[in-house]
Amino acid sequence: MSLREQIQTIKREDPAARSSLEILLCYPGLHAVLFHKVSHWLYRRKRYVLARLVSHLARFLTGIEIHPGATIGKRLFIDHGLGVVIGETAEVGDDVLLYQGVTLGGTGNEHGKRHPTLGNRVVVGTGAAVLGNITLGDDVKVGAGSVVVHAVPDGATVVGIPGRVVKTRATALGILEHGRVAESAESEIADLEQLNDRIRELEALLRLLLEERVGQARG
Repeated sequence: MSLREQIQTIKREDPAARSSLEILLCYPGLHAVLFHKVSHWLYRRKRYVLARLVSHLARFLTGIEIHPGATIGKRLFIDHGLGVVIGETAEVGDDVLLYQGVTLGGTGNEHGKRHPTLGNRVVVGTGAAVLGNITLGDDVKVGAGSVVVHAVPDGATVVGIPGRVVKTRATALGILEHGRVAESAESEIADLEQLNDRIRELEALLRLLLEERVGQARG
């Protein structure tokens, strides 16, 4: 993928981007991806220390840490990006959007594939963590602050800690319309609150019936 294509992707998806020069000079997500291309090239040629030095420099300059071993697809857009961490065996598909504070991490000291695989057109909201050797299918949306530890099917929306699927085969969202993920989560939470209220009412009624039975038995 060319630098021009990467800049065009950011310009198309981010309404705050006003010019190619601004993107080239002021977008740390772009810088992190470019640094990763160099570090990954070195990593594949077993220049591990040099590769890590390049990624370490990228983290210092951008606030984004992408391990040289991670596999990154085309047109990855890291919006703002501060605090993003992508682990060594993570795999990221094409046209993925990551917001600040996202972690694609492992869950232990196991060897081999220990980081997540993201399909194409996945959106991961601010502060979310996707952990372990799991797969997020194409077009998955992860709500801000969620912690995902299980595989997610294509087109699903995931929210919460631990992450739970609140919508499957969601209607197509624009790549930056992750606010609608929050709307879906709020609707699901409201339904759960209503269910909890009903459970409390039934519990109170049951207690009254039991008290009446006990009173009758004593009488």
